Amino acid sequence: MSGFLLWLAQGFGIGRIPLAPGTFGSLVGVLWFLLLLLSGNLWFMLGGILIGLAISVQVCGAGEIILKQKDPGSIVLDEIAAVPVCFLPWVTIGSLKLQGLPPIGQFFTSRAWMLTGAIFVLFRAVDVLKPWPIRQSQKLPGGWGVTMDDLLAAVVVGLVSLLFVR
Repeated sequence: MSGFLLWLAQGFGIGRIPLAPGTFGSLVGVLWFLLLLLSGNLWFMLGGILIGLAISVQVCGAGEIILKQKDPGSIVLDEIAAVPVCFLPWVTIGSLKLQGLPPIGQFFTSRAWMLTGAIFVLFRAVDVLKPWPIRQSQKLPGGWGVTMDDLLAAVVVGLVSLLFVR
């Protein structure tokens, strides 16, 4: 069971990539976001995000115990779970306009792909730099500390995205 939990905490093995595992985990997070978007239902998407974050807390905490390290770089489920939060303002605004979730293509049109990319890059930057109070959240016990810094980074990015999303 510990092997399975570690595989899951490491983002289905993505976290074992030796160079920039958090970036690769964040790319899988974009896929998680797109999968949630496919549901076509904002409440389902929000529920999926919450469930993903709850699983991240538990599984990343178990990963720390298995590896006997505090927030090891190979654990990337926290990035995967947090990335959809970055896009929530954009999705919410789109949902209000469209009376439903925006289609996936809306995030990759000739004009929108740059904003999608900027959100991704900004998430990675905030996650790496960990400005106050994000860095302090890592002091939370177990999986809470592992997941919370990524969640807070995603909230910051989502708030910044409001300057550009219409």
